[in-house]
Amino acid sequence: MTRRGEGPWPWLAAGSVALALLLLVALLTLLAGRGLAHFWPAEVVLVELDDGSRFAAHPGREERSAEGVERLYHTGNREWLGTPWRWVEAARIVDQQQPAELVVVERRRWGDFIGRVAGLEEAGETLAFEGDAARWAALNDRLEYLSQLREEREALRQAEIMPRVRQLAATQAPDRRARLEAELAAANAEVLALQERMARDRVLLESVAGERLALPLEDVLAIQRPNAMGLPAKLGAWGTRVWRFLSEGPRAANTAGGVWPAIFGTVLMVLLMSMLVAPFGVLAAIYLNEIAHQGRLTRLVRISVRNLAGVPSIVYGVFGLGVFVYGIGGSLDEWFFSDQLPSPTFGTGGLLWASLTLALLTLPVVIVATEEGLARIPDHQREGALALGATRLETLRRVVVPMALPAMLTGMILAVARAAGEVAPLMLVGVAKLAPQVPVDAEFPFLHLERKFMHLGYHIFDVGFHSGDVEAALPLVYATALLLVLVILLLNLTAIFLRHHLKARHGALPR
Repeated sequence: MTRRGEGPWPWLAAGSVALALLLLVALLTLLAGRGLAHFWPAEVVLVELDDGSRFAAHPGREERSAEGVERLYHTGNREWLGTPWRWVEAARIVDQQQPAELVVVERRRWGDFIGRVAGLEEAGETLAFEGDAARWAALNDRLEYLSQLREEREALRQAEIMPRVRQLAATQAPDRRARLEAELAAANAEVLALQERMARDRVLLESVAGERLALPLEDVLAIQRPNAMGLPAKLGAWGTRVWRFLSEGPRAANTAGGVWPAIFGTVLMVLLMSMLVAPFGVLAAIYLNEIAHQGRLTRLVRISVRNLAGVPSIVYGVFGLGVFVYGIGGSLDEWFFSDQLPSPTFGTGGLLWASLTLALLTLPVVIVATEEGLARIPDHQREGALALGATRLETLRRVVVPMALPAMLTGMILAVARAAGEVAPLMLVGVAKLAPQVPVDAEFPFLHLERKFMHLGYHIFDVGFHSGDVEAALPLVYATALLLVLVILLLNLTAIFLRHHLKARHGALPR
């Protein structure tokens, strides 16, 4: 309820807040609707045209033109059709059915296959089954077995092969190299044995047009019958596909697969950036507000810091490339990694330089927010502590800094929100299109700051603008954008809860 004389301003303010919330809800709804719907097992229709031809596909969007209504279908079967998408005039469609036997095969290469399962081979011999149900059960059993073999092969590569490959690259001693080569040969032999077992089975597929394909089960990621699945089965399949999106790495030029390396790289980079920017930003703000003489020079420094917050982010990327990567990184390579030159170790983009660049980018935000919090602390708090015999250092450590902690965390929240969404500077100092190996592993020093990494923001840019299949990439853009928003929200909520705890413990400052 507004007071007399206030006019329409409270209503305008409330309307602005409501409009902002409405736009935020609309954004999240768009991202969630377009992104999460991509993982739902959509029905497959068997389309018959007026010329008698037939094809099986997922129905898509419609567009109106001067010639009439056209409908987009995802047909898959790229090896025969050349493209997995097909526009069809609605007037040409004679009949549409949803046969239960149609399958969608998700493959490692060539995208999806849509058609029927014609048989199953084991070691080159076609197996006989009593009915389609028995054949379908045997196929699913073999897919589960293959999944176990893939996990064993990946574990061997990560735990045995890759560490020894890196040790061989860094070792010059002949006896140690001979031992590592022998161990590497034994591990490769185990991998080859697993691959021979994985290549034993093949599934015989047939398109609705009659083309036949013998596909090794090793290349199959999943087989589904969407038209025969009930709601519980579709929910389970949807959850499985979402989990794979979150836990696997990308494939097919980033137009398929998951984004786990990008999630890990984004969170790790933001955490490193926060650990780097927090002490420098807080100490700089304390010096400017509590220690430095408040004169013309101090005011000039404050103006410079505030102006730095408006510098375009790509400028920081150029600075990071010239100073951190080529300057400091090149010097580190000459001093400590000269035996590996001309192949650079730290003289190229990596996780450390990206974190330092973003720390420099967000430093003005932390300084300004912290200094504002320090300026709001009443002078009688400092004077009371000094009157009770505390030194200036004790006053800062026990009175001023605890009361300003919520403002410091506000600065960190703003810094995290900006750093997590930045893309332009990362393109110059360390982000990669594809880096399936995360920068953390069981090999010393465990955290490899020199490695390149993936980032959700850059992944969105790459999938959205450099994909050869725009229609397939668009849902992944929405899903990855939603995931980036959720990651930033989770990081910010952690800082907000911590700030609320500190406010309750030390008391809120007067407004």
